[in-house]
Amino acid sequence: MNDLFQRIGELKLIPLATFDQAEHALPLADALLAGGLPVAEVTFRTDAAEEAIRRIANRGDLLVGAGTVLTTDQADRAIDAGAAFLVAPGTNPKVVAHSLKRGVPIIPGVATPTDIELGMSFGLEVLKIFPIEVLGGIRMLKAISGPYPQIRFIPTGGISAENMLDYLELPQVLACGGSWLVGRDKMANNEFDAIQKSIAKAVALLAPEPAGG
Repeated sequence: MNDLFQRIGELKLIPLATFDQAEHALPLADALLAGGLPVAEVTFRTDAAEEAIRRIANRGDLLVGAGTVLTTDQADRAIDAGAAFLVAPGTNPKVVAHSLKRGVPIIPGVATPTDIELGMSFGLEVLKIFPIEVLGGIRMLKAISGPYPQIRFIPTGGISAENMLDYLELPQVLACGGSWLVGRDKMANNEFDAIQKSIAKAVALLAPEPAGG
């Protein structure tokens, strides 16, 4: 698990992708790789999600996880399809325990200190904080993380190219999740070149300034 979270921390961004057609999985994977961000969280909100995860996972060149995992059945289907990690909007003890029993990392969502401590009770050290902008943004994240210095957060919900660097500057933030990187409408219209450009632009913002630049 530590290796996975280290990789996520190196990438800094997790694109959230919602598939209406599994056939879009491989073109999206190509766009992510070409843009320099070989990771995706496939939201388990559509019938195409399971097959999309399977197709991306079978490539072997991109880190793929399943998002919006609400039940143990969804967790099993995502894991069996090849998801390397699971993400949930909330912290469902049954789903968390089931995922850990199967040996797959899960990043449940939190919004309160009680949520955080519930996650900690399972030994988790990486939690999704959602929906961060509605909750209060950076001020809220700074305040709620104070008592929990051992926890790293993945803020999601309202993250954009305009504010992601502000979040990533915080030491308690491991990475940011965002759906703006992979527009569902763009996939529907086969605009994978535009998606690649969006990814590349975000990755360029993450690059440190050249020394003396």
